Amino acid sequence: MESVVDRHLVSPTRVAAAALAIIAATPVIATETPQVVRSGTWTMILPLGLSADAAYLPDGNPLSAEKIALGRLLYFDSRLSKDGTVSCATCHVPARAFTDGRRVSPGVGQQLGARNSPTIVNRLFSKEQFWDGRAADLEDQVHGPLMNPLEMGMPSDAEVAARMRAITGYPPLFRRAFGDERIEFRRIAEALAAYERTVVSGDSPYDRYLAGDATALSDGQQRGLGVFLGRGRCSTCHVGFNFTDESYRNLGVGAGQPETDLGRYVVTKRDEDRGAFKTPTLRNVARTAPYMHDGSEATLLDVVEFYDRGGNANAWLSKDMQPLSLSAQEKRDLVAFMEALSGPIVNGEAPAELPK
Repeated sequence: MESVVDRHLVSPTRVAAAALAIIAATPVIATETPQVVRSGTWTMILPLGLSADAAYLPDGNPLSAEKIALGRLLYFDSRLSKDGTVSCATCHVPARAFTDGRRVSPGVGQQLGARNSPTIVNRLFSKEQFWDGRAADLEDQVHGPLMNPLEMGMPSDAEVAARMRAITGYPPLFRRAFGDERIEFRRIAEALAAYERTVVSGDSPYDRYLAGDATALSDGQQRGLGVFLGRGRCSTCHVGFNFTDESYRNLGVGAGQPETDLGRYVVTKRDEDRGAFKTPTLRNVARTAPYMHDGSEATLLDVVEFYDRGGNANAWLSKDMQPLSLSAQEKRDLVAFMEALSGPIVNGEAPAELPK
């Protein structure tokens, strides 16, 4: 593919123009035109760089401040797990941009899963969930980790609801969120999904650069943006303001290994989806190591080297995976650019205390 930005002549003006062209489908957001998301009785002004038009808000789960507050408590409450040791925040830690820094995460009894914990940041802009997209939305996603014997290990939806009903501080909170004190699994899922949709991040140096601050990116980061859009071919998959096309590909991670982790194939049963996994957002990517669905790449430079050699050959390798032959400088610049995609995370603080 022809480079969008000439690798030998990367001026701030030219790079910004190329970036604008790449993300034309999701316009750059300037501070004077705030993007506002509304659902139910809830309104939020999005951080710089995010697009309200891309928000996914199902009609069946209108948001409110009370429902979001309840979901936040549930998110950080380890009593949702079989042995009371694992909460959602155990594997999706706010201080690590809602990942946990591990290759794979330990669940109840310190059992290890098979996949890396992805960030929950900016899930407002994503419908299907999990690395393989098996959950239709965030409400559906909640069931997975709660019932997984390697994660939170609860035996049934009914047991989850019963556990929360036994905590006397929760029924009044459900009344505020839903109108009565009835606690059932669907409501727990809706509250958790409501909270997770408010955990968003923008206002990175990249966003400020596109909004007109020519000093927001260093020279190396500007060159790295040129590599990202051009010879690095990163924008083939990492597109739009959230840097993902939300699609699935076999990248040859772990030699493809669809025989050990079938990925998207389990959902679609299509042969071409063997070993295919979802393109993750690159927002805050410098804070979410290790990388890939199996946590096999320790650093961003390791990831760049992996893509530079075209991944690992296997029968289902995506046609988008091609050797890049980047120079050492281009690799460093590309990493520097990805480091400029980190910004403040909204609503990521743990509650001061949980219901008694």
